[in-house]
Amino acid sequence: MKKLSEIFEKARGANKKFSVAGAEDVEVLLACDAAKKEGIGIPVLVGDKEKIIKISKEANISLEGYEIIDEKDEAEKCKKAVLEVREGRASFVMKGLVPTATLLKAVLDSETGIRGEGLLSHVMVYEIPAYHKLLLLTDGGMNISPTLEEKVAILKNAIKVAKTLGIENPKTACLSAVEVVNPKMPSTVEAAKLKELNQKGEIEGIVDGPLAFDLAVSKEAAEHKGVKSEVAGDADILLVPFIEVGNALGKSFTYFAKARSAGIVVGAKAPIVLVSRADSHEDKLNSIALACSVSI
Repeated sequence: MKKLSEIFEKARGANKKFSVAGAEDVEVLLACDAAKKEGIGIPVLVGDKEKIIKISKEANISLEGYEIIDEKDEAEKCKKAVLEVREGRASFVMKGLVPTATLLKAVLDSETGIRGEGLLSHVMVYEIPAYHKLLLLTDGGMNISPTLEEKVAILKNAIKVAKTLGIENPKTACLSAVEVVNPKMPSTVEAAKLKELNQKGEIEGIVDGPLAFDLAVSKEAAEHKGVKSEVAGDADILLVPFIEVGNALGKSFTYFAKARSAGIVVGAKAPIVLVSRADSHEDKLNSIALACSVSI
């Protein structure tokens, strides 16, 4: 897939039921309404019913046919939304107007949550006007300073998402500041180890690193620096060394490169739509479509 609209088209007609933790937010409700109208998903709204109705009226959103679970307590909103997935009534959960930490606590609860066997990680998918295809970025939202073992899990999660987008042999660039291994720069050492694991067949696709960002996305930069790589200038996945890099890089895509995006957390028993409060309802809708596609 080259455009977010292709993810949208794949999800259209699926009508996957999903729960929303803290639905009393106008952008969330607009995204849910659009998902419902487009046949992408059927939202179950969990939150303060009075506020949800008030916001919907102000935004001219009809709540006819919606299921609303009335709950005012933040922790209970999250718990009930997650239970909808755990008990099989919904395919995935979406973060609304609740703290991320509260929702993730509910997800990870051993008795009522949906924790899987693997590591949870955040995957963003960007459509950037200056780039020739969709670009995945991980992990700029969950794991702060992952170990090598955790990076393997993060990368495997991203590869699974890439494959749902039709990228059969995803190319991963393990980002660092330089292209050579420097023992004083751990990100370069770990990037080289990830490349080695890929060459041994332990990680799918094509993995290269360490690669600076310019090499990952520009063939001209690679040629100019004399770097030969199957990934250079054609990366499908950018694996960042730690969260600050992913956070800053992703926001620069949005605010400077005018990118559109979709974001989910994977690694649980079902996808989790985890978006920024600053995201538009269009990007929230893209994330719902992505979660729907991953759960198909």
